[in-house]
Amino acid sequence: MVRILIADDDRDVLEALRLLLKGEGYEAATVTRPGDVLKALAKESYDVTLVDLNYTRDTTSGQEGLDLLAQIQAADATLPVVVMTAWGSVELAVEAVRRGAKDFVQKPWDNRRLLSILRTQIELAQALRRGARLEAENKYLRTEGAAARPLLIAESPAMRPVLEMIARVGPSDANVLITGENGTGKEVVARTLHMLSERAARPVVTVNAGALSEGTFESELFGHVRGAFTDAKTERVGRFELADGGTLFLDEIANVPINLQPKLLRVIETGEFERVGSSHTRRVDTRVLSATNADLNREVSEGRFRQDLLFRINTVEIRLPPLRERPEDIPLLAEHFLSQYTKRYRKTLSGFDPTALAALAAHPFPGNVRELDHLVERAVLMARSDVVEAGDLGIQATRDVNRRLEEMNLEEVERLLIQKALARFGGNVNLAAEALGVSRSALYRRIGKYEL
Repeated sequence: MVRILIADDDRDVLEALRLLLKGEGYEAATVTRPGDVLKALAKESYDVTLVDLNYTRDTTSGQEGLDLLAQIQAADATLPVVVMTAWGSVELAVEAVRRGAKDFVQKPWDNRRLLSILRTQIELAQALRRGARLEAENKYLRTEGAAARPLLIAESPAMRPVLEMIARVGPSDANVLITGENGTGKEVVARTLHMLSERAARPVVTVNAGALSEGTFESELFGHVRGAFTDAKTERVGRFELADGGTLFLDEIANVPINLQPKLLRVIETGEFERVGSSHTRRVDTRVLSATNADLNREVSEGRFRQDLLFRINTVEIRLPPLRERPEDIPLLAEHFLSQYTKRYRKTLSGFDPTALAALAAHPFPGNVRELDHLVERAVLMARSDVVEAGDLGIQATRDVNRRLEEMNLEEVERLLIQKALARFGGNVNLAAEALGVSRSALYRRIGKYEL
């Protein structure tokens, strides 16, 4: 039974919250004074606390509630605290979150939003407190060897916080936003999160938002009925339905058209949607994992991304460092790819000679793990001895950007311009697309074509 501790000096508020939570199957304990919160925590364990910021000593500043927040954290640093206030300004709410509160609710509250916040925090707290399982999952993430092993190979210090976060939130149903440059392995992280969840036996469905045109996006996500539009000759099941009971991975989510973002927000919040051309409401139970290399806060400020959608997709954010920040992982990843491609191409190679390892260590890897994957595949095909040598990697060829334009064909010129634009804007596809005068989806298609 999930147990929630509520603190408020208004008994009517406490009773209303108790009845609301009872209807959801939660057990609620209530106290009217800040001091009683600590006494209750000393006697019983709780999954989450919901505390008012204002009490009888001071009904406007919220200081009494902020002091209580600090005391709760001192008593149990893992216990999530959600704050609520009828008087609080945005500044006060931000200050509470800055001091460690997980979220805030303003009175009068919206029941659906309050329950959604509590449910998320409960799931995260339960995952965090599985101490033995957390340790086992960390070990599992660092090794291969299991039938359903994740492909996340990481031993570097830069990746340790990532592994910790994956192990903590993987077992929950929390929505996760995975950020990082192109080629850092965001989809691998998404699949690892899925494998650690109770949904692992169900499908994980991937949607690349960058590769979809605005005209097909809604049909791709939600499906359509026959006759919904000119080419709709048969009924189509959308990706959300395919992922029902499992996980939907929305890659390059910054590319979701702004006019379709309200529909995406609705299905993430309620699980409800309609197929294109239908008025019949369908419901799914889908966990949503998202990924982007864009700065979504900047996208929000420039009006290209809804702030409420951003709040919904990033209950937890996992930032993947670029490969240049985790050099210790380069030999491990290279050996992993070597094993894969020697089996695929039926080659016999025992490893890398020192010159090849030195070349890999010196390379900046603007394409990150994906680029390393391609380099090793090429080396397996080109190797003439029983080990991979530096020349087999073709790294120098990838650096040769000084050829004269008139010596290149049209595709080579286009590839070079895209490379330069991506390098100029630090891998930001949105800015590169704007500079090149093409749409983001068009640029993503070219990035895929040229394997950048």
